[in-house]
Amino acid sequence: MTEQQSSNGLEPQPQRDMTRRRVMVAGGAAVAAAGLGAAVATTASAGETSASASSATPSASASSPSGEVCYRLTSETTEGPYYIDADKIRKDITEGKEGIPMTLRLKVIDSDSCKPMAKAAVDIWHCDALGLYSGYESSSSGGGGTPLTGTPPTGTPTGTPTGTPTGGPPGGGGGHQDPTDDKRYLRGTQLTDRHGFVEFTTVFPGWYRGRCVHIHTKVHVGGRMTDSGYEGGHACHTGQLFFAEEAVLDSAKVAPYNTSTTERTTLDEDGIYPGNGAQGGLLHLKYRKGKIEKGVVGSLTLGVDPDATHEGTGL
Repeated sequence: MTEQQSSNGLEPQPQRDMTRRRVMVAGGAAVAAAGLGAAVATTASAGETSASASSATPSASASSPSGEVCYRLTSETTEGPYYIDADKIRKDITEGKEGIPMTLRLKVIDSDSCKPMAKAAVDIWHCDALGLYSGYESSSSGGGGTPLTGTPPTGTPTGTPTGTPTGGPPGGGGGHQDPTDDKRYLRGTQLTDRHGFVEFTTVFPGWYRGRCVHIHTKVHVGGRMTDSGYEGGHACHTGQLFFAEEAVLDSAKVAPYNTSTTERTTLDEDGIYPGNGAQGGLLHLKYRKGKIEKGVVGSLTLGVDPDATHEGTGL
C-alpha cells in the first residue's frame, strides 16, 4: 500500500476554538508525577541519553494545571492498512517477541482544558524488530537476513534488501486490509486511569521499506468494556508515535535489528511524520548510553478533542 500524505500530516481542524487548544509537554515531570514507575527526566542524567522533541520550546501557561507546559492539539495521521479493532485489553503486548525492551507511557488530556481524560481507551500497534505486523505477516514487509558487515549502520543500511514488496511502501496509508493470520503480538488496548495515564510493555519497533520507525495509536471515547474488548464510542484521535534518529541508529547496532537488510527511511525522509516535534508524535526517549539493549522508556502526552471523530482512514 502506498503511504502518501501531505507534508504536515494534519486533517482540517475542527470548529472549536483552536486558540485555547494545548497539550502538555511530552515525557517531563508530568510523567514522573503519575507514579508509574521510574521517573522519565526531561534531560539526560549522567551516562544516559535523552532523545526527544528538542525543537519545541514552549513557555509555561498560567492557566494550565500546576503551571505545566502546554502545546496544541496533537497531530492526526493516517491509520494505515494494518489496524485491528481493540480486542486485546492488556499492558504487556510482547507475546515473547525478541527486541529491545520498551516501556511506553502515554497521557491523554482534553486539549481544550488540559485536564486528564479518565477511562479513554488507548490502542497501540506496531511492527516487530524486523518489520512484520501481527495479523499481516504475509503482506507486511519485514526483512531479516544475514547481519550487515563492516561499519555499523549510520544511516540507511547497506546490502541487498530482502523481502522487498511490490508497489508502494505499506503500513501508513491506503485502505484497510483484512488480516491474513490470527497472530496479535505487539497490539493492545488499555483504559486510562484517573490521571489520564496508560503504560504498555513492548519492544522497540524495527523498520520496513518506505517508513521511519513508528508506533500507531488511537484514542477511543464514549464506549464501554465488554468481554470482547472495548466497544462503541468513537475514535477521537488517530496518530503515530515517532523515534529520534539517534535512538534508531543505536538500536540498529544490536540484535536482532542488526540482522535487517531492509532499506531504512529516516525521520526526515518519512512522508507521514509532520515534522513538528512532540505535537506531531515525537516521543521523549530515555535509555542508558551505549546500553540501549537494556531497555528504553518512551513517553508522550496526547492532546485530543473528545468531541471530534478522527478515524484516520481518509488521510
